Amino acid sequence: MIKAIIFDAEGVVIDTHSLWVRGDIKFIKNHSSVQNPEKIYHENIVSKIVGHSILDGAIVMQKILGFPGEPEDLAKERMVTMENLFENDIKFIDGFVDFFNAQVKNIYKTAIGTAIKKELMTLVEKKLPIREFFGKDVYHIYDVGNISKPNPDIFLYTAKQLGVAPEECVVIEDAPNGIKAAKRAGMKCIALTTTFHKDKLTEADIIVEHFKNINLDEI
Repeated sequence: MIKAIIFDAEGVVIDTHSLWVRGDIKFIKNHSSVQNPEKIYHENIVSKIVGHSILDGAIVMQKILGFPGEPEDLAKERMVTMENLFENDIKFIDGFVDFFNAQVKNIYKTAIGTAIKKELMTLVEKKLPIREFFGKDVYHIYDVGNISKPNPDIFLYTAKQLGVAPEECVVIEDAPNGIKAAKRAGMKCIALTTTFHKDKLTEADIIVEHFKNINLDEI
């Protein structure tokens, strides 16, 4: 029996993918003269960094593109760029609010389990009423020693905070690493195609294009 719904933040609750693309393309252009940075980013980079920390993402891009710099400095630069975008352009994923109010509110325990940097989440909360939906139950990989997905730690920790067994949880994710983390945690997983094509999300129990296509009674 399902007792809790754990939401990833980015690509599930908040619409950030386009912001990361814009920020990372700018970052790449600042450090590399590679041709077609947009194509390289989408084909070779994005799947390796979604769900990881700012620092991990910077390291991946540096390794793939071969540009110099201290990883910590690169991460700080990437962070400043993203802070500016989050401050001005953040919004909820289309359909999230209606789905939550219709199928989740007052029925299931809920939480966010995310790899988003806390500073960015603070900016999100200044713009959007996240706590009206999740209260205190917003958890980050920093709560589990900065261990990123696809490791299951963040979802196991979140379930423990909710007082629910892993097999009683459904995770809603948008990325392959997040799906792997959910399955490794022993949880069911619904994947949204907000960030990746469905061909990349095949490990999920259910794949949908939009929140309106989810029926929790079928889980």
